[in-house]
Parts: sequence; structure tokens; C-alpha cells
Amino acid sequence: MATVTTQPSIAGFRPNAVSTRAFTGSSGGLTTRVFPGSARRNSLRVQAKGEWLPGLASPGYLNGSLPGDNGFDPLGLAEDPENLKWFVQAELQNGRWAMLGVAGMLIPEVLTKAGLIDVPEWYEAGKAEYFASSSTLFIIEFILFHYVEIRRWQDIKNPGSVNQDPIFKQYSLPPNEVGYPGGIFNPLNFAPSLSAKEKEIANGRLAMLAFLGFLVQHNVTGKGAFDNLLQHLSDPWHNTIIQTFQG
Repeated sequence: MATVTTQPSIAGFRPNAVSTRAFTGSSGGLTTRVFPGSARRNSLRVQAKGEWLPGLASPGYLNGSLPGDNGFDPLGLAEDPENLKWFVQAELQNGRWAMLGVAGMLIPEVLTKAGLIDVPEWYEAGKAEYFASSSTLFIIEFILFHYVEIRRWQDIKNPGSVNQDPIFKQYSLPPNEVGYPGGIFNPLNFAPSLSAKEKEIANGRLAMLAFLGFLVQHNVTGKGAFDNLLQHLSDPWHNTIIQTFQG
């Protein structure tokens, strides 16, 4: 006899005490594990992943094994395994940069409004005076980012190949999963668990949307996100996106 139980996230029965192995398979976003037990009773666990559109089957190449995989690929961009490997890392890195960027845009604006610091708005930061001209800074950043991105690409193609510093060879990173280098890049020693990866990718996606929203808001209103929020809170019924577009 087999019992099947489904819930939105995880559901199932405790495996039989005499079970020694499990068989797994997947279909349409569902992962099924059958634990063989005694001749009289087996248990069956069904684990469901979220779907970006309820009722729409996930592509076969997105089987729910990746963090944040909800079967969203309407253009089929990740059908090629090599492309999928690259897109996973590209989304992870862009999400991390977006989280830093959104924090760097929002926090200084809030602290300046609170009178704790005095710095220009993020959209005015390029006009400020620095230790070098903007063109010089751009060239420096381009060279540094080019070097880092080449080494990251090498690590994707051949994991672990760039763990040792090419100049200061006494420094190296421990062997880890691609995208989660550890060592000095993980000072708080967080474990890259599946739960942590899911949270990071979800927050990274949210940050990428927030960054795009900040840009659109500024282009439409000429203000920063915190200014827009304060303006809305001052008169929530009249300072909305509807009035903004009407004006």
C-alpha cells in the first residue's frame, strides 16, 4: 500500500524504519521519493516546487534542483546546459551587485535626509569631485572588473582553477562550489545551505527589480526613491503613480 500526501511546499510520511535507500524521480515540478520498506507497507513522499504560473508545467531542463528554480524560462534561454550554467552564475552575481547597489542608493539618501551625513543623491554622485576625473575612474574600474570577470569565467569553465592568488601565492581559497568561494569572501562563515541560497537568489531578484524601479522613478519624477516615498506618505490619496502619469 502506498500513501500520497501533497502540500504547497513539502509533505510526506516518515520513511519506514527498515528503509535503506530511496528512489527519486520528477515530473512537472514534483519530486517523488519512494522508500521501500516491509512487504506490507511502503511510504511515498511528494515534494512540490513553486511555479511561476500555476498550472503551467516546468520545462524538462528545469527540474527544481537549482536554488530559486520555479520553472520560469518562457524564451527557452537555458535549454542548452552550458547556457544554463552561465545564466545561473550571471543571475547570482547580478543579484549580489543589485543588492549592494540598491543599498548604496537608498541608505545614503535616508541618512542625508536624517541629517546624519551630507552626501549627494545617487543620481548626482557622478558630478561630485573625487581624487581623479570621472574618465580616469571609469578606466580603472573597467580594467579591474575585466580582470575579475575573466577569472570568474575561468572558474566557471574549470572549477577551482583560480583558487590560488596568481601574485601572492601564499593566499588561496578553499575548494568550494562555483559562485560560493568562501574564505575571505565569507567572513561570517555562513554555510551555503539550500535555504540560504534560496533566500539570496530571491532577494537578489527583488533587488534587481528595485534597482530598475529606482531608475524609472527618477526619470519620471526627478527624485530619489526615499523622496518619492515621503511625498506619497504626505498625501497617500493624491500622490500616487496615477497622479504622476496624469501630470
